[in-house]
Amino acid sequence: MSDSPELSLFPAYRCDDCGSEAGFRSRRRTWAERFILPLLLLRPVRCAECFRRDYRMIFTPVRDRVTVAPVILPGKSSDTSNRNVA
Repeated sequence: MSDSPELSLFPAYRCDDCGSEAGFRSRRRTWAERFILPLLLLRPVRCAECFRRDYRMIFTPVRDRVTVAPVILPGKSSDTSNRNVA
């Protein structure tokens, strides 16, 4: 490992439950998570192995959220005119 000052100031993510070093940003759910946590320099983070949700400093390096695009199967129409969609 290098002795760069960035690595010593911002510790890597490590799950408190399973010890995994793979984490990603989690969606902010409540009003407090949207407005209070940023004032405290915290953000929600989820473990990629055990899916435990926790709050970490915004400087802790984690992956971005994974967004999965819907899969459209061949031969299926994507017409939503006959579905009840809220």
